[in-house]
Amino acid sequence: MTSAKPNLKEILSQALAGRWAVPHFNISDMAMLKGLIEAAAETRAPIMIGTSEGESDFLGRRAAMALVKAIRKELGLSIFINADHCHSMATAKAAIDAGYDSVHIDLSKLPLEENIAATKEVVGYALAKSPMISVEGEVGYLVTDSSQVYKQAITVPKESLAKVEEAVRFVEETAVDRLAPAVGTLHGIAANVPNIDIERVHAISKALRKTILVLHGGSGALDEQIKKAIAAGIANVHFSTDIRLAYTAALRQSLAEHPDETTPYKLLAPVVLAVKTKAMEKIKLLGAAGRV
Repeated sequence: MTSAKPNLKEILSQALAGRWAVPHFNISDMAMLKGLIEAAAETRAPIMIGTSEGESDFLGRRAAMALVKAIRKELGLSIFINADHCHSMATAKAAIDAGYDSVHIDLSKLPLEENIAATKEVVGYALAKSPMISVEGEVGYLVTDSSQVYKQAITVPKESLAKVEEAVRFVEETAVDRLAPAVGTLHGIAANVPNIDIERVHAISKALRKTILVLHGGSGALDEQIKKAIAAGIANVHFSTDIRLAYTAALRQSLAEHPDETTPYKLLAPVVLAVKTKAMEKIKLLGAAGRV
């Protein structure tokens, strides 16, 4: 059980120690957020709500933060908002200034030295604002950038994967709270199933011990592989494409079944349910249910 006041860093540490994982779901609108909140409430699970740079621009950072903060206070849920995949110092700092609980600075495609320098600056900026803000960095890189369904098989080259020694150096020099090492997953869903390098996860976890390891690209991975990754040291798993697919399928069906309906919240009711159902599946998969 967590303290009365939700603390993201504390909950992530509990997940790591207990070999379960905190789920992270991205949102694009209020219907998606509502489904996720209902899932968290029903399962009594802590969750992270993510907004990418595009989602942040669409929703508005301060508006998204205000929504999550208000819901957290009203319902007493352990929900936190994360600025996902900030590809610049400016967007990372904008999220911190907006009051986000967490920021993910992703400069993983830059040379390691540049990635370290920029990430270290974000960590310092966040710490100056509040020691409660959790900062995530990334080593290695995912070969796809978009949360979509690909018709072709996608190969993950070995050189894209995180190296243990680079992961250790990165954490030591940046002092990040969370590290997302590339371990074989993809953004989106490919025609083939990606293979999570469990041995690599275990080696990085063993070397870093208390650092929270994050798995991106959870939607395309097999459930059993995700469970093995958690057992090896992953404590935070991201899902986006699965949630988007549940949302869009339910919306298309709702529009087809009710072509004359003009009230948006009525059309979106099945969408909220679909998002909730899919999120609950992922929450239970990660062992996060009943943790708060």
